[in-house]
Amino acid sequence: MDNLQQYVTNAVELLEQLISTPSVSREEAGAANIMFAQLQSYGFDPRRKGNNVWALSPAFEEGRPTLLLNAHVDTVKPVATWSRNPFTPCLKDGKLYGLGSNDCGGGLVALLQVFRILSKEQRPYNLVYLASCEEEISGAYGISSVIPLLPHIDVALVGEPTGMQPAVAERGLMVVDLIAHGKSGHAARDEGENAIYKALDDMLWIRDYKFKKVSPLLGATKMTLTVVKAGTQHNVVPDLLQGLIDIRTNELYTNEEVFDLLQQHIRSELRAHSFRLHSSSLPLGHPLVRRCIAEGMTPFGSPTLSDQALMPWPSLKLGPGESARSHSADEYIAINEIAQGIGTYLRVLRGLEL
Repeated sequence: MDNLQQYVTNAVELLEQLISTPSVSREEAGAANIMFAQLQSYGFDPRRKGNNVWALSPAFEEGRPTLLLNAHVDTVKPVATWSRNPFTPCLKDGKLYGLGSNDCGGGLVALLQVFRILSKEQRPYNLVYLASCEEEISGAYGISSVIPLLPHIDVALVGEPTGMQPAVAERGLMVVDLIAHGKSGHAARDEGENAIYKALDDMLWIRDYKFKKVSPLLGATKMTLTVVKAGTQHNVVPDLLQGLIDIRTNELYTNEEVFDLLQQHIRSELRAHSFRLHSSSLPLGHPLVRRCIAEGMTPFGSPTLSDQALMPWPSLKLGPGESARSHSADEYIAINEIAQGIGTYLRVLRGLEL
């Protein structure tokens, strides 16, 4: 099967199966079954942990560099404004509609065909294909649970929708609780200690602070107070304020560094939900980035989070489709985007030396 169009057809047929199989995060068993069976049908020896499925290329050699091809099988829940059934694939005017078609079914099926094609060719590196789960929620049973089971990985290519332009940097995420304690009292009398007033200076600092280290790819680290809850009724001085701070780090800060900075300036109590979702970046001189540039692509920084945040190795985000379509009603991917994706992956990876 040397005809690229046949691989595209196979990719689209697989994507239609996946769209027809609901796979919201933590409920991906059906999609994982499909991916496992598909890898077997192509002659590979797939492995599985939970709803993560992966395979090593034949003639895997210890000591050679290894490239991971990764995309996720899970989707977000469909929004209410879909005009068609999100779980019924619909091919119209060259576009395949359905939940997960763009994010990131297109990359998932395109990378599988690339894995299939390149596994038959001589390469100076090993290949691992991984269809991971729980990406949309950065869940503990997703890629994090598989990392210890994989061979040594030198670099990963993540098939998130980027319009087939290389995202060489990605923002991290940290969510922090802001908690201010006061003392309740009657609002008509001069008594109590207002938790809202105690937190006002902290909230203003969060609004106005500018992080000094600005990335040429991602810009400044962004910090936004997104939730504030306080008070029970109009005549009771509130004794508790609870808020949420959404922080999107660039590659010049670790989440731990940002949290330490907050503690230096904020009097309210702070609790980080997690430090695990770090920003990532790949130098422009990396061989995989150089191959992309040689093919006429333009590196950029991505504001959206992916499983790259959990990877302990270097990674690059590159995939068919557009990020703006993700998580939206009537999500779709164009068939020619899948075809172009497969062709572009092959051109980049056939000339790659790690």
